[in-house]
Amino acid sequence: MVAGPAAVARPTNAPMGAASYPTVSRTSSATTHAPPPGPPAAATLTTPHAGWRLKDSGSTARFRGLAAVSRTTAWVAGTAGTVLRTHDGGKHWNNVSPPGAGALEFRDIEALDARRAVVLAIGEGAASRVFRTDDAGATWTESFRNPDPRAFYDCLTFFDKRHGIALSDPVDGRYRILSTRDGGRSWRVLPSDGMPPAQPGEAAFAASGQCLVSAGSRDAWIATGGAVTARVLHTADRGRTWSVADTPVPAGDPARGVFALAVRDRAHALAVGGDYRPDQPSPHAAAASDDAGATWTPAAEPPQAYRSGAAWLPHTRRIALAVGPSGSDLTFDGGRTWRTVDNGSYDTVDCAPDLGCWAAGERGRIARLEP
Repeated sequence: MVAGPAAVARPTNAPMGAASYPTVSRTSSATTHAPPPGPPAAATLTTPHAGWRLKDSGSTARFRGLAAVSRTTAWVAGTAGTVLRTHDGGKHWNNVSPPGAGALEFRDIEALDARRAVVLAIGEGAASRVFRTDDAGATWTESFRNPDPRAFYDCLTFFDKRHGIALSDPVDGRYRILSTRDGGRSWRVLPSDGMPPAQPGEAAFAASGQCLVSAGSRDAWIATGGAVTARVLHTADRGRTWSVADTPVPAGDPARGVFALAVRDRAHALAVGGDYRPDQPSPHAAAASDDAGATWTPAAEPPQAYRSGAAWLPHTRRIALAVGPSGSDLTFDGGRTWRTVDNGSYDTVDCAPDLGCWAAGERGRIARLEP
């Protein structure tokens, strides 16, 4: 389901807000030579001086698809069939858009490594397509074009470099799962008998490429909204069978629900969302789970507005980011409380293992989290 218009926040290149955050003090050992520059420590990315640093993308596309490979390499995908890639930390962005894709809306991109990526275009029928590149975007192969006018694909995820799944809004009352076993070179629709029935009006939001996420070799989760209850579905067998759980995130309207999931490991997950309409409040728009999504606890202090993307900070157990059109938030306690730290507009966020955290959004906005 397409995520609707979002509020336009004033662009900012300022550090995250000057509120008080935990810092780590370090005692230096006596050394005669300074160590070579390396990835920042997690603590340095959460101090008052840290923040999103805007990178000049040279584009006006809205980027809702984002894949962080490292602090130096990232991919973004967005409107007008646009795909950009950087290999130098955002100093330069190469336009590696698939030829002839200008009419497509890319909403998710998954990087298998620095050179291989799979990108998803959303829409009804043939507008939903999947492309794959093996050469850093120099060439692309269309590997799937949706033949069913009732299907609308929203998100995709990969368990490893070969196995992945993509998600369509319900067809005949059940979510449809597309599966690949060769890294996105070919796809097949899985049987739906292991999928619970969808609620009337229920769908997934194609807002940030995070309505379908995975952890480990077999587990994946789906975020839903638009119906009476916002739910999360979980599979432990790569999409063949699913369980379902209600969340406390408000729903009951086509514009409300869970928009994004972030999974730290098989057990621990975060859900963020709300109401994407800028003139509507979004109370209670975050929740957390510590049992693989079987139960969800509402945040005691949630973000103050709709959030469309979330990501755990690597190598931490309790720190995560959430982003949306009106700002970014940090949690230091695993999603129990959130505090706004930036007022720039972003739709999606992703972090690489080397602490390369990136955010992207409207008007070509791309930023990296820096000390």
